[in-house]
Order: sequence, then structure tokens, then C-alpha cells
Amino acid sequence: MTKKLLQGNEAIAEGALAAGLGFFAAYPITPASEIMQHLSAQEGTIGYVHAEDEIAAMNMVLGASLAGCKSMTASSGPGISLKQEAIGLGHMAEIPVVIVNVMRVGPSTGMPTLPSQGDIMQVKYGSHGDNYPIAFYPNSVEECYRYTIEAFNAAEDAECPVFLLCDGFIAHLYEAIDMVRIRTKSRKRARKPLGSTEARHFTGLLSKDQMPATKDTKRYREWHRKVKAKVSKAARSYQFYEYQENEKSNTLIISYGIVSRMTNELKDKYSLFRPIRIFPLLDKQLINACSKHKNIICVEMNDGQYAREVQALIKRDVVSLPILGGNITHAELVKGIDKILRSKKHGR
Repeated sequence: MTKKLLQGNEAIAEGALAAGLGFFAAYPITPASEIMQHLSAQEGTIGYVHAEDEIAAMNMVLGASLAGCKSMTASSGPGISLKQEAIGLGHMAEIPVVIVNVMRVGPSTGMPTLPSQGDIMQVKYGSHGDNYPIAFYPNSVEECYRYTIEAFNAAEDAECPVFLLCDGFIAHLYEAIDMVRIRTKSRKRARKPLGSTEARHFTGLLSKDQMPATKDTKRYREWHRKVKAKVSKAARSYQFYEYQENEKSNTLIISYGIVSRMTNELKDKYSLFRPIRIFPLLDKQLINACSKHKNIICVEMNDGQYAREVQALIKRDVVSLPILGGNITHAELVKGIDKILRSKKHGR
């Protein structure tokens, strides 16, 4: 018997170790603290720092990555807000790191012990300037383990910060998983550690030939084109999603994370689409699934953040069903979908 009972947060920590984690820094925050607690037992085997704050933690993992370690930090919404400037540095300097965001109800301190999906837009638009983050969102303890490894792989391929998203429900869920059976291979670090080869300069400034190029528009356009193409190419290797088509239904339900576990109970009535790679959007897959259905409903524990992204992509009406306040029930879900479909039927 190789199964082990793990919490979602513990599975994320174990997935990071399986991926070759060499350094972890964080500041405790609900509901992500168990990741930090679980990895504290590895101090001495990996680099581990209980940082003084979230800003320091993010900068530490960037530095450790440049030094040659696969690096990760974990937090929740308020902490991710503090990390944003350093996340931008990670994109500008093309530094591979993994950032875990276990979401809770916000904004600000909000309701720290209640789960949410309110940071979806924060992932894509939180840092300033044009950048193209890759983000994964598991919906089970096993997937927390699997997609943590894939997040590290994507970070290596794209050479940029990659997000692993989770909500407080999945993060604190206990399930028995077989980590031996999950044969997700981890990518090796290709870039040599800072200081081991020729002189290199990593900075938040645009540079060329180790020198600042802060007035060089042509250089910026070349850099932007290169980075966008590199991230897009890497993302194509991680087209993770789940599509359950119900040919008897003209309604498609889009959901992710804990909500997708709830909507899965409705697969006999509706078609279901679950994006696992949340960003970049799964363009072809979403367009194809939506094209087969008259009604598109996006159910999420926020006020329609992902629904707006999908609507902009498919250029059709996507109805948002917000589940707010940190709680979700089957009855509320069914009632909300029925109300939307009745309204559409009667032209309201």
C-alpha cells in the first residue's frame, strides 16, 4: 500500500519536493500556512526561511533561483499583493519561481478562514506592465501534488514566475493519494547558477549587453516579443483541462477548483468545462466547447472574474453565477443555474 492521507497544502509541499525544490521562503498566512509548516521539517535538506514579511520572501526566492535553486513561496491574497513588485522583477529578469496562492475572502484582511476564488484577476493583472503569467488550478489533493510539479516544469520552460492557485476548501481537504503512481517527471534546471559562468547582470531595468537600455524602444520591443513568444510556447505544453460534453444539453457550465467538484454532480444535465491551466486562457478548447452550446454559465466564488475573460475570448454572452461569502451548497448552485436558464427561456 503506497497511499498516503494528505491535506491539499501538504500535497503541494510534497509536490514541490518531488519537483526538486531547493529553497522555500514565506511568511505565515491563513489558509496557506500548512505548506510552510510542512516544509519546515525539511530545513537543512532544503534552504528554508521564515521571512520577516511577504516582500522579503518573494525577493529571497528570486535570488535563490538565480543562485541555481528551484524556488517557491506560498501565501494568500494580501500577501500576494505585497509580492507584486518583486513578481514583476521576476518577469523582467526572466526568473523561474513558483508562487502558491491559497485564496480566501477579500479584499484586505476580509474573512481569513473562509475560502474564495477572488484572486483570479490578481494573477493575470496584479503586476504592472505587460507580462504573461502561467497559472494552474487543481481541484483535488492528488492534483495539488501533480500540478505543483507541473508548475515547476512550466517555470523552467518559460523562465518566469508561475502560479499554482488553490482555495481554502481544496487546501484543507484530506484525501488519500498514491504519490508513487503519479509519474509526472520534473524538468532539470538548464540555466547555470549566477556566478558559475561568464559575468551576467540581472536587473529590473531593461538592459542590453549588461548595460541599461532604458531609452531603447527597439530593444524593448525585441525583448517583449521574445518573452511573449517564449511563455506562449511553454504554455502550449501544459494544456490541462477537463471537458465533459453532454450531447443532450445546450448549456455549458464552466467552473474550476472547489466549484468544479460541485458542478461535476450536474454532468447528467449539462456539459462541463474545467480549466486547469487557468492562464493563459485555453483559447481553442474554450472556443470549441462554447461553440456547441446555446447557454454559457461560469460559476465561480467571485463576482464573475473568469467569466469576463471567457466572454472577451469567445465574443458571446457568458452569464456569471457568483458564489460569494466563502460558502457554497449544492442547493444554491442548482437554484442559481435554474434561475439563469428560466430567465433566458423567457427572454429576460
